[in-house]
Amino acid sequence: MKLNLTFNEFCSAINGQLLHGSKSGIIQQIQFDSRKIYPIPNQAFFALNGSFRDGHDFINDAYNKGVRTFVISEPKLPELHDATFIFVKNTLRALQDLACYHRQKFTYPIIGITGSVGKTTVKEWLFHLLSDKYRIIRSPKSYNSQIGVALSLLNLHEDCDLAIIEAGISKPGEMVALERMIQPSIGILTSISKAHEENFPSYDVHLTEKMALFKNVKTTILGSGVIISKEQMRSINAYQPSFGEFSKEMQLIPFQDRGSIVSALLAIATAKILKGLDSTKITTLPRLAMRLETFEGRENSTIINDTYNLDLDALKLSLEYQLALANEKKRIVIVGLEKEWFHLEDKIRLTIDDFKPNKLIFSDKPTLTDAELKDAVVLVKGTRGAKMEKIAHSYKLKQHKTEVIYNLTAIKQNLSVFKNQLQASTKILAMVKAQSYGVGLEKIASYLEKIGISYLGVAYSDEGVELRKSGVKIPILVMNPEEEGFEACIKFNLEPAIYSLNQLDELISTLISMEKLNFPIHIKLDTGMHRLGFDREELSKLMEIIQAQPEVRIAGVYSHLADADNRRDKRFTQLQISRFKETCNWISNKVPYPFIRHLLNSEGIANYSEAQFDMVRIGLGMYGITSNPYLQKKLQAVINWKSEISQIKTIQIGDSIGYSRTFIATKKMKIAIIPVGYADGYRRSLSNGKGGVFIKNKFCPILGKVCMDMIIVDVTKLDVIEGEEVEIIGENQTIEAFAKAMDTIPYEVMTSISKRVHRAYCEDD
Repeated sequence: MKLNLTFNEFCSAINGQLLHGSKSGIIQQIQFDSRKIYPIPNQAFFALNGSFRDGHDFINDAYNKGVRTFVISEPKLPELHDATFIFVKNTLRALQDLACYHRQKFTYPIIGITGSVGKTTVKEWLFHLLSDKYRIIRSPKSYNSQIGVALSLLNLHEDCDLAIIEAGISKPGEMVALERMIQPSIGILTSISKAHEENFPSYDVHLTEKMALFKNVKTTILGSGVIISKEQMRSINAYQPSFGEFSKEMQLIPFQDRGSIVSALLAIATAKILKGLDSTKITTLPRLAMRLETFEGRENSTIINDTYNLDLDALKLSLEYQLALANEKKRIVIVGLEKEWFHLEDKIRLTIDDFKPNKLIFSDKPTLTDAELKDAVVLVKGTRGAKMEKIAHSYKLKQHKTEVIYNLTAIKQNLSVFKNQLQASTKILAMVKAQSYGVGLEKIASYLEKIGISYLGVAYSDEGVELRKSGVKIPILVMNPEEEGFEACIKFNLEPAIYSLNQLDELISTLISMEKLNFPIHIKLDTGMHRLGFDREELSKLMEIIQAQPEVRIAGVYSHLADADNRRDKRFTQLQISRFKETCNWISNKVPYPFIRHLLNSEGIANYSEAQFDMVRIGLGMYGITSNPYLQKKLQAVINWKSEISQIKTIQIGDSIGYSRTFIATKKMKIAIIPVGYADGYRRSLSNGKGGVFIKNKFCPILGKVCMDMIIVDVTKLDVIEGEEVEIIGENQTIEAFAKAMDTIPYEVMTSISKRVHRAYCEDD
């Protein structure tokens, strides 16, 4: 966002009070994430408070990257002699006030889009239909939150004549703030569905909250599934287009699923109201990639696939993301342009030059040597989505057609759900053992550190060493340290769990040999699980050793709950909690310093949050899995395991399928062969119809036995082609349902997905 405000204008817009520094200069750029700051002048940093981090903690980092103006809500100032500090009561509100001030400068129409699903699709398709007749500014990606809307509006500029802004809410009261900023002249309500429904007492309340965006609009276009009274229709001047009204246009839509058809209808109807509909463009509505996808590339590289479009605002966001992801690694940007975009090359180069990448390639046929690719973060952008996407995927470390995609933003949302069960001061330890339950050790750990998790937990010291070598700096608890790994724990500043006197003696001997004092350890208590841990009768001897040996200090005391998911009979868990509390109090009286107490796992947080103590440990919960029905409504699925059809065949009556001929056709059938098998983690127990996949939202059972590398499914009733996408785990088949079919639990499903299955990671912006 490029502003041009004098200092006095800026202070007035945010209702700020100058605490320290100069009143001279101008403000042209707003920042709130110190990782995304790049070296340009006249930036202001807003110290926003998030669920896991306080922006005030990153003022020094922003200062070191060149920022000299700071908007703060804590009056205590860092000692930065040439910095300017502006005090406000609430930094988020100040950012929103600035967005309101900036929005007032423009009189062109602004379309406000809200709804439970489909907002981004309608926005992008509306842009596609109108871009030849209007100069349009729109929300980047899915920037529709309290922060995202403010940032979107700060991008408004005078070279446009139409804006399209998304607005998303998750709880009552949020839309009032968004409407104050956006002040739309045209409204679109896509749907009211189950998204965030647990935060609203009824459909009508949810609808009323959404409709708050439209209180001053000229026209509101409603999605076909929105149920609204005639009185409400009149209050927002609503219009609900029908499929019959646009029957000719509907025939041109290149998609068949209902969600796409409903979104297309809204975009088409809105374009017609604005007198900008070109029916020929309906046939070219693009399939959207609304998330940045990152995956592991060859030569230890990271590839960012962001190849849907190349408008300058989207490009800048992608470059910021690359900068944050790269840290100290080299950055390569690949841009593929079609001829009609050649005239923008200079502007694109200028935008990229601000970020100073190590290498910039303008080509839709780029070449990168292995030496160039090594340890690089490569951003692939383009105006020819399919071609540039193919280029991005050509750098993949693995080319297996079966892949599992992890939604990092869903992990963050799930952590927030659990965080809301806790006091603000309670720390969170995230378990990343067993390659983060198969998701990817370094990738998930670095993401968790980025969003502000306090601690990480691993099973063995070598996992902790991997994390330290990858640059992870936050504390790491090693829960099952081998005695052979103590030296590594000491060298790499890992905090071992101590559960026996012999183990403690071995650690102290190692510390003495390495001349180390005051080394942090976590004492593990056995309160009823009867796995690793100290029994009560061992505690006196344990404390004698700790009091006598300056080599160690207690950083934490913890135990495991054996029955935390049992909500009907809480007696055993309450007994464990009581034992743990009593023992911690006893230990506290024996040492002259505080230590962290932690007992609860994911299910413990869900069902026994009163026993949160100083820290909790979360594992499967952050992947959206819990037995607590109340929390389950709020959690988001993280895992999307998919493949594609390799071949389609027709078989006749009497034909058999697979090894041992366990399936014999009793009728003519159409079958699909899919490249996933028990070597990928698709267990053989799913053979002969016990398991299956979803294709085009329809369940397709396994025919015959699961092979090592492939399965065969029944697609007789489907119109499918080779290359068609196949869902193994996703919207139609949850990981819980898949695990149940395998007679196991989600933990085993996640950790059993083979390393040869390609892993990709996406983030919603």
